Amino acid sequence: MVVGATAGTQREPSQSSMIVPKQIEKNNANLEFRTYLIELSRFVIAKMGSKPVEYLIEASSGAHFSGFHMNGMQARTSQSQEGQATTSVTENVHKQPFIIGVAGGAASGKTTVCDMIIEQLHDQRVVLVNQDSFYHNLTPEELTRVHEYNFDHPDAFDNEKLLSVVEMLKQWKAVDIPKYDFRSYKNNISRRVNPSDVIILEGILIFHDPRVRDLMNMKIFVDTDADVRLARRIRRDTGEKGRDIGMVLDQYSKFVKPAFDDFILPTKKYADIIIPRGGDNHVAIDLIVQHIRTKLGQHDLCKIYPNLYVIHSTFQIRGMHTLIRDAQTTKHDFVFYADRLIRLVVEHGLGHLPFTEKQVITPTGSVYTGVDFCKRLCGVSVIRSGESMENALRACCKGIKIGKILIHREGDNGQQLIYEKLPQDISDRHVLLLDPILGTGNSAVQAISLLLKKGVPEGNIIFLNLISAPQGVHVVCKQFPRIKIVTSEIETGLNDEFRVLPGMGEFGDRYFGTDDE
Repeated sequence: MVVGATAGTQREPSQSSMIVPKQIEKNNANLEFRTYLIELSRFVIAKMGSKPVEYLIEASSGAHFSGFHMNGMQARTSQSQEGQATTSVTENVHKQPFIIGVAGGAASGKTTVCDMIIEQLHDQRVVLVNQDSFYHNLTPEELTRVHEYNFDHPDAFDNEKLLSVVEMLKQWKAVDIPKYDFRSYKNNISRRVNPSDVIILEGILIFHDPRVRDLMNMKIFVDTDADVRLARRIRRDTGEKGRDIGMVLDQYSKFVKPAFDDFILPTKKYADIIIPRGGDNHVAIDLIVQHIRTKLGQHDLCKIYPNLYVIHSTFQIRGMHTLIRDAQTTKHDFVFYADRLIRLVVEHGLGHLPFTEKQVITPTGSVYTGVDFCKRLCGVSVIRSGESMENALRACCKGIKIGKILIHREGDNGQQLIYEKLPQDISDRHVLLLDPILGTGNSAVQAISLLLKKGVPEGNIIFLNLISAPQGVHVVCKQFPRIKIVTSEIETGLNDEFRVLPGMGEFGDRYFGTDDE
């Protein structure tokens, strides 16, 4: 079950160093609730002694160190990554890890879900970072009243340290992750963790801080019934920690349940995926792993921006790119292979238009169920390079209307709209915006802004280009998250003159034969 990440209000955490627990009033309702807990605990002790349940509790609630999971796979050397030529402006764009957040109540089965994901991603490098590793060290005053300290409160965690660790891993740097000692209530030792393809952040309040949430590419909430979570907690604390049932229930009433209601449950709305029954839901785990594998196979920018589409690269496509990028390629060959690539981009872009189901009768008298093309469509080319893409669009869409936009280009700024001629009913159409090069993104922003002013819905715009610089992708996708960008290759970056690298030179001059030669 997938839910949207809608915005919501968050309760501000307390600023005091000693976190005061939420007291439960001594009324009849509380006495009835406590009686219910005692009866439930007796049932757990009497009925939940089988090995499968013990194994489940251990898997879902046991101690789990943040570490490096490879399952026998040897670590790739960093030498190959260091040897790749990249520019300073795009150094952190490539090799971005896929970051997953897993939240849920205590003993909900979060660790079980994480372990199952790691097991199925056995051919990928995965690191699991537990939020439990980032508890604050208790002060001497707090240690004297440790039984009153709420470890389920947002203030109990050092989110600044967590953020710094994740940022280091995102930059492909090894980092030391603390290991919290629940006997001394301090981070006395640390564990060295290497960067990985996938980073899993797991914890009861991992969604609470918006700065941590914003780092995640996927957010999972493990939703388990409260009685099941309590039963697991009783079994764990009485069996592993030697606590009596009264102590466990007292802690649950004072800290665990109020914290879940006040802080954990409200973050459920931020989840992209909600997993009922935790680790028992194998179908959900399989779908999640399949999605992760799909994302890992994409360009790093596609993991960040789901509205960016890079056509699948083949030796044919690489060969055509090699020819049009070669400075020695003749104008005739440049135009020929550029047209072939443009046609592929246009066809891919048309695949993102809405279709309606349609049935036809074949010459054999059979019924064929297919789809009907989108009728309300037009193209808009950014003069002059964008005009090179018009023939491919006309070849794919017979009789299509094409508007034009002329934007004066002068370095990285000073963009100025000079001319526009668009269909009068463009607001009722899907628009294919044509420009072969996406560099800084400034011209694209101005062209898209004009279309929006003309009444075109942002989701109806598909921006087609041959090559895109990461800087331009960031600018366009952040400002217009609902448009789609379709390109054939992502470049390394821009040089000091804002030219795309490695690029293909001045596309319009080479295509129309107006270069210096």
